[in-house]
Amino acid sequence: MKKRQLVAPTSESNLKRIKKEDKGIKKKKEGRRVEKETNVDIIKSLNLLEDDHDGEGSDIDSPISNVAGSLQQNSDDNDSGLIEGSETEEDNEFSHSDQEDIRTNGGATSEDSVDLSSFDLHLQHNLSKEEIDNQKNLKFSWDVPVIGVSNCTWRGTGQNILKDFNINSCPGLKEKLYEHWMDVSKTSGGKDINSPKQKMFFSLCSSYRDILHCNKRPFYLKGLEDTSIMDAYIMHSLNHVFKTRDCVKKNDSKLARLDECADIERFRDQGFTRPKVLILLPFANVAYRVVKRLIQLTPLAYKVNVEHMDRFSAKFGGEEDKGDKENGEELENAYPQVSSKPYDHNLLLGGNNEDDFMIGIKFTRKTVKLFSDFHTSDFIIASPLCLLNKIEETECNKEKDVDFLSSIEVLIIDHADVMAMQNWSHVHTVIEHLNRLPSTLPRTDVMRIRRWYLDEQARFYRQTIILGFYSNPDINTSFNQQCSNYEGKATKEVLQHGKVGPDGLYTFPSVSLQSAKSSLSLPLPNNASVCTINISSSSCNNHSSFTSQYLRHLD
Repeated sequence: MKKRQLVAPTSESNLKRIKKEDKGIKKKKEGRRVEKETNVDIIKSLNLLEDDHDGEGSDIDSPISNVAGSLQQNSDDNDSGLIEGSETEEDNEFSHSDQEDIRTNGGATSEDSVDLSSFDLHLQHNLSKEEIDNQKNLKFSWDVPVIGVSNCTWRGTGQNILKDFNINSCPGLKEKLYEHWMDVSKTSGGKDINSPKQKMFFSLCSSYRDILHCNKRPFYLKGLEDTSIMDAYIMHSLNHVFKTRDCVKKNDSKLARLDECADIERFRDQGFTRPKVLILLPFANVAYRVVKRLIQLTPLAYKVNVEHMDRFSAKFGGEEDKGDKENGEELENAYPQVSSKPYDHNLLLGGNNEDDFMIGIKFTRKTVKLFSDFHTSDFIIASPLCLLNKIEETECNKEKDVDFLSSIEVLIIDHADVMAMQNWSHVHTVIEHLNRLPSTLPRTDVMRIRRWYLDEQARFYRQTIILGFYSNPDINTSFNQQCSNYEGKATKEVLQHGKVGPDGLYTFPSVSLQSAKSSLSLPLPNNASVCTINISSSSCNNHSSFTSQYLRHLD
């Protein structure tokens, strides 16, 4: 089967077409702006006249109010006629209500502030060729112990962002999101909710580095799930989406006051399509838990109405989910019936174990829309298998596309260990198809698209967060070769419990071996000297001792 050749929108023919469309769009916008300003002036004048009739107490609508309402309706209709994927009237009202939140947790910001948030610094950075070439030579240069965990450490490349970590703040998080998060944490409880460990992980997320966290306790084991990690990446995703919407709205207001000949290069704030966050999950029952938590962590002002919630519960939930407790509470009562299957099998596969699912989520004015169109959604939550099927469909049907994957800025792969047991090649293929040039012309204002999208550098700005109970060579390969964020990488490592004795032997109390003597020769890279590991025969209190000569890399 021949693969379909994608047509790059930045080819010579398409560039000419884009320039013509851009001129037409600018003329239409200017005409709508002038017409809207005229209507607003007329409405103000009519309202002044209408104030003179307020004292009469008449319940009948006056002709003046009817004219004003008609003009207002016409101006709204003009705004709602924008191209698909761009700002709509509902989106504008949503962003306008959020402009009151001008301060982020951890510091005040303003329009003229010199200190930019990590969101602005990350997306506004101009990537140089030297930085791209240095991606292949990144080395882990720092490590910081994980707060509350004795045998774990965070290791990273580049600058040590956790050196001055403050456990009492969540840097860059919008104030409304932070306050609601703290309120939810107080009511829902949980072992690690609002803990220093959670805030440390959120700080890593807000730094926009690629993260590999393969020590996350899953929900299908007995005990409490590490939901603090899920809450942290959900809040980071919401913060990214809301800040993107605020940035677009603010620039819309500025552009409306500028002349036609003004330089609009600094107002590039969008991608080819609207979706910015992609969350990959293995099963529908896991997606059910994540979406419910996402809605719960959304501030009340933005979720006055949640559309299609019944449809979502019917498709993604199950009979067992109706009585489930949330946020890390024990799920032992979820399966009261006697089963011959292991406990973790029942929790992971006993509910809705559909592995071919996909849902779009869109935030508008006081509404969370589930099952929104993928091209105009803010979040896309899907399984790797479903996305793989859609990618293969585009190769057979030229009318279909996966352009909604072209502008993903935050990729989250949760329960990577389960996906590795399914088929990790599906995840690998999905990542390969992210941040490509769309096969059709952009559905947004071309002059608002960021330069690094047009230059095919979006993969260097995409943040990838991989979470799982353990890692394997496939997961490590994807993290090392497919995650190319210019900000760098951070990974969590688990250190073995042990200590070095006075005789130079390293004792592992958690390892128990029978008395044996052996010498293992390990294959080494070309630039390393010989290394041997000797297992001694002496055992004491079921503890085995190891002696080793560490790798000495040649300069």
